[in-house]
Amino acid sequence: MPPILLTIQTASPAGGLALSDGEKLLAEVNLEVRKTATEWLLQSIEDLLARTDLAKDALEGIGVVRGPGSFTGLRVGLATAKGLALAIGCPLLGVSSLQCLAMQLPFTRLPVCAMLDARKQEVYAALYHWQAGSPHPLADERVIRPEKLLAEIADETLFVGSGALVYRSLIVRQLAGRAHFAPAFTNLPRAGAAAALALHEWQAGRTLAAEELMPVYLRPSEAELNWRA
Repeated sequence: MPPILLTIQTASPAGGLALSDGEKLLAEVNLEVRKTATEWLLQSIEDLLARTDLAKDALEGIGVVRGPGSFTGLRVGLATAKGLALAIGCPLLGVSSLQCLAMQLPFTRLPVCAMLDARKQEVYAALYHWQAGSPHPLADERVIRPEKLLAEIADETLFVGSGALVYRSLIVRQLAGRAHFAPAFTNLPRAGAAAALALHEWQAGRTLAAEELMPVYLRPSEAELNWRA
């Protein structure tokens, strides 16, 4: 039987939620507003379950975007996912925010460069190619200056994400006709795409216990840097 999953995406401001039954998307909420995850997440989960007539104990797994992205958003999302999973007694499924972006561009023949604005004149980035119905990584996720990343790209490439939006002029200047850009509505990691990736993790048997699921930050937080200083 296909699993009923709740998937949480709080890697970007503000984030989103999805309820899915196997490959069927039952409901989805995506937000791009000036609110923190603590302001909307728990109530939105309650509302989504109520609107779909599902009780919490009907959930068989909790998917969650583990990063990279907003440090605060990731902490809230993972803490909420872990709390729900422990309360319900179901496993967790961690997915990448960058792979989530690539998941929104199905069946393209071009390599996909997923970029999230990491501020400090850097981006979180990874390259993917579509194969067997999902995006497969061509290189590890990393945090990098965009001009350095672009210097490594020789082929025609499809760019997506907030980093592609912020650095579009730079991308065009460095790559000219080799650069292609996804539609603007795909630049936000969608909870529905994250749910599809969570289902892949379920099918591959890559479920996690609460203590095993860790955020992917790719660089130290300001608090860590200040503590080291």
